[in-house]
Amino acid sequence: MGSETKQSGLLFIISGPAGSGKTTVCDALMKTESIERIITSTTRNPRTGERDGIDYHFLNKADFQQKISAGLFFEYATVHNHFYGTQKADIIEPLKGGHNRLLNIDVQGAKTIQAKAESDSFLKGKVVSIFIKPPNIDELEKRLKKRGTDSVEEIKRRLEVASKELQQQDSYKHVIVSQSKEADLREIRAIYHSESARS
Repeated sequence: MGSETKQSGLLFIISGPAGSGKTTVCDALMKTESIERIITSTTRNPRTGERDGIDYHFLNKADFQQKISAGLFFEYATVHNHFYGTQKADIIEPLKGGHNRLLNIDVQGAKTIQAKAESDSFLKGKVVSIFIKPPNIDELEKRLKKRGTDSVEEIKRRLEVASKELQQQDSYKHVIVSQSKEADLREIRAIYHSESARS
């Protein structure tokens, strides 16, 4: 018995345009529920306070490309001129151990993982996708400006990317219209509990 009867975990994917509040909600969900984030890999430089193996696996381009060649990624993409990807072991191992995992990922990556999960005997039926969208583009622009981290050109580019990402929302199981941090967390937690109970 033991391993045969152990229920495997679920993979919760959360996507949304930059400024939609997805990272804030993910952080809050991890504080309130027994779920941990999957650490993705990137070739971008660490931001202030970010640590390797905790925030991301920070890889140089050569190492990243070597892992691509070895088939170690479930998905990878070039986003904002850097490689980002999710290594297979970082998803499969925790789920096999019965642990739920959270993946905060761009639309492109989410689409790839959902497609691969459909044809993967282990992952099929274990992916719960959630899209967080702003009430409108004006609100998104306001949020991006308020963050104060991007130039005017970068904000313009992110808004263009966002309008394309919003067209993909129908490929997600759940769609949430972002309101306040508290309201968004309430909705995500309700989804988390109903999906966990269902599985």
